[in-house]
Amino acid sequence: MKCPSCGFLYTYEQDGMQVCPVCQHQWNPYLEEEKFILDVNGNKLFSGDSVIVIKDLKVKGAKNPLKQGTKVDNIRIIDGDHNIECRIAGFGQMQLKSEFVKKA
Repeated sequence: MKCPSCGFLYTYEQDGMQVCPVCQHQWNPYLEEEKFILDVNGNKLFSGDSVIVIKDLKVKGAKNPLKQGTKVDNIRIIDGDHNIECRIAGFGQMQLKSEFVKKA
């Protein structure tokens, strides 16, 4: 099965998900169409991908900003203005805009 993220032809199954050995993208092959968004560089981001924050971001209720270069694993694509949902150590569950991240 071909990877929808990078197009690599040879993927494998793990825990009911297809996994690409090249880009580590994971997806459910039984869903008709997987949602994706574009990062700041125009790369496709899918649920389960890892991203890196490209600038310091102020966080409501936190005394320190989310620092540039912070890696965020296992994102989830959602609808809305803040289209990435994730969990960040020290901040907890939060939502980010795809214009402030790049694919890791």
